[in-house]
Amino acid sequence: MRLNRSGSPATGCHSSRLPVLDARRRGTVFVELPVRSILNAPESTGMGFWSLNPYVGCEFGCTYCYARFAHRYVVERARADDRIGTQEFADLGNPAGLEAFEHRIFVKSHAAVLAALDRDLPLVRRRAARDGIQSLVVGTATDPYQPAERQYQLTRAILGRLRSERGLRIGVITKSPLVCRDIDLLRTLARQHLVSVYVSLVSTDPAVIQRFEARSPMPHARLRALGRLAAAGLRAGLIVAPILPGITDSSEQIRALMHAGKMAGAQFVFPSTLRLYPAIRPRLLPLVERHDPRLAARYHSAFRGRAGVPAAYEAALRRRFHRIAAEYGIPQTDGEREQPRASVPEAQLSLFARSA
Repeated sequence: MRLNRSGSPATGCHSSRLPVLDARRRGTVFVELPVRSILNAPESTGMGFWSLNPYVGCEFGCTYCYARFAHRYVVERARADDRIGTQEFADLGNPAGLEAFEHRIFVKSHAAVLAALDRDLPLVRRRAARDGIQSLVVGTATDPYQPAERQYQLTRAILGRLRSERGLRIGVITKSPLVCRDIDLLRTLARQHLVSVYVSLVSTDPAVIQRFEARSPMPHARLRALGRLAAAGLRAGLIVAPILPGITDSSEQIRALMHAGKMAGAQFVFPSTLRLYPAIRPRLLPLVERHDPRLAARYHSAFRGRAGVPAAYEAALRRRFHRIAAEYGIPQTDGEREQPRASVPEAQLSLFARSA
């Protein structure tokens, strides 16, 4: 079953199985996912803001993406309920199933998403009346402007619905130049809310992007989009997430990124360190091994029994990033965590430094 122009189902479906909306020649399958709720409350995620993701799974398929776990959970729950067919998801039991995150995309039902927003937004209003202005971020787990958005336009519909609200902080996180399609809509929203567009970029080095984000747009395309957003008067900047230890954490890499961001008109930057969750390790660690076997050994040692980088390394990295961003006059966002203490030496970064 396919969607019509509005994004609603074009034909009826009486089966309990989730309908397959589309299947591309390169192997990506799109499956409709009904929803009753669309907003994740701050207390449910621990992120301190409301979040929203129009899609489950992402064609960009970045090797470090923590959302692979959430995607597997949705698949397993649908399988347990006998709501997905075996043909479209037959590879999930094989090693290739690790790639299901970027090849099996769940598209939340267009009509159901808007209905869920109507049910969820009163909760945000009540929280705002009690606690003050609320933040809502679109694209915390999967890219809201991934290729599927060209056809299904869920993100555009969601932003359009938010025009009837007032006084929110709205953030949009994306790697995709497709966000420029909605510049006029974002400008309208910016008259009613504080809108920020976070263009996600971990490195200006195309070789790094090709290795760790092989299906995502190249750096020049993202920087050009950042420039268009800034030129349109929108608050736009960079989100550098995650910084890959020993790969994108050097002063040279960070300085190149800040220079490119400054030239494109970045008004802020938000850095974030790597979280190496179990669902990520089988995808990321072999690529680190290929990049530098000695560095891979350091990853295995530093992340043994933990998901986050060691505290001393993180503090030193944040200090380095803050210093270089300040050199280029790019402020870090209000949402950034507490800055590291000046007493933490950058020598702690040697934990992931390459051997001589």
